[in-house]
Amino acid sequence: MKAICDRFLPTKCSSSTADENLDQSPTSLVSDSTLPLVSQTFREASASEHQPVCATRNGWTVILETASMASGAIRRLQDRVLGPSRTGIPSSTSEIWLLGVCYKISESESSEVADAFRKDFCSLILMTYRRGFEPIGDTAYTSDVNWGCMLRSGQMLFAQALLFQRLGRSWRKDSQPPEEEYLKVLDLFGDSEASAFSIHNLILAGQSYGLAAGSWVGPYAVCRSWEALARKKREETAVKDHSCSMAVHIVSGSEDGERGGAPILCIEDVTKTCLEYSQGETERTSVLLLVPLVLGLDKVNPRYIPSLIATFTFPQSLGILGGKPGASTYIVGVQEDKGFYLDPHDVQQVVTVNTETQDVDTSSYHCNTVRYVPLDSLDPSLALGFYCRNKDDFDDFCIRATKLAGDSNGAPLFTVTQSHRTGDCGIAETSTVTCTEISGEENDDEWQLL
Repeated sequence: MKAICDRFLPTKCSSSTADENLDQSPTSLVSDSTLPLVSQTFREASASEHQPVCATRNGWTVILETASMASGAIRRLQDRVLGPSRTGIPSSTSEIWLLGVCYKISESESSEVADAFRKDFCSLILMTYRRGFEPIGDTAYTSDVNWGCMLRSGQMLFAQALLFQRLGRSWRKDSQPPEEEYLKVLDLFGDSEASAFSIHNLILAGQSYGLAAGSWVGPYAVCRSWEALARKKREETAVKDHSCSMAVHIVSGSEDGERGGAPILCIEDVTKTCLEYSQGETERTSVLLLVPLVLGLDKVNPRYIPSLIATFTFPQSLGILGGKPGASTYIVGVQEDKGFYLDPHDVQQVVTVNTETQDVDTSSYHCNTVRYVPLDSLDPSLALGFYCRNKDDFDDFCIRATKLAGDSNGAPLFTVTQSHRTGDCGIAETSTVTCTEISGEENDDEWQLL
């Protein structure tokens, strides 16, 4: 299987025309759970030709001919998983929200605004399958092809939070040589135990949540694993010299996370998490909020889609970990009822990135092909991400989240409360907005215990 993937899926996102064509090929959206079918297709195609694929002078000709025969089946496979490949901007007159930034496209300036959107999109961090890294723990896995898409999606969200923290939301990838902080962020996600937030270390930190090399996991387990890994790395390093200077807080269904219903963001809990993480520092640390959700049975219930779209208007937005069953993606923006996403299903060779190799090619960490998917086709198991830079930013987030829950017609994604005491609700004490109690009458039949 690995040999087949290495042959047919070694694409990477770059600015060249050839690579863009590769990005749009059906192989980039193949489901983890269905990749073995691709292997079967390849074997059948090879057998029908009675031609072995060998490393000869014309080897690529044989490979391309065989791949062409299998491409029809691969395309049908892709259509069943994430739907037909949809690229570009679906509407030239509707506004786009990309992680809290609005791009208002009009006929008079559509090209200029669309270019600004694409530049922003292409500056986001892309994490994909990699091959050729050191074995994970005591296993023989040197690639995460066929099982690591949820881990890579989580890496993208976490990396984006660190990029916002260190370089700001307005940063764009257009400088040469690249900024030192940018390289430092990528270095944290290298594919070895030496990199703090590699899948090697994420799997180790998430073992108690079911993470293991070769196994697919859901958004909730990945969120909990990121929380554990961030805490572990903070404890291992000194206060002034740490890889992650932001707290990670999971918004769960209750104080102990063992009741159903809409998750509750408790302000007292977040404050406690930040104080513990800051280890006595006077300035309150920034915080990454992760909200695992189950919004239906087979697909997202339509009544939640307006609220999902609204979260992208938050300045704190970090998007959604979500996709189709067995095929996780990182959704970073919305336009009307469609979500723009970064796809981790391309297979790329391991790249070493650090501040000592400033001439390194980092194009494999970015994508120039804009893809989108209908939001109503998403798997209902997903997770929201929000980054709050400081207390004022968190207070602003609580105000927005409280209003969103109040406008949800009884179907909030999550609610906000000051403490766990009965009757407490609302927003941070420093806010001047009056707390409006959020009804607890939402239907629990579509919420599952996380």
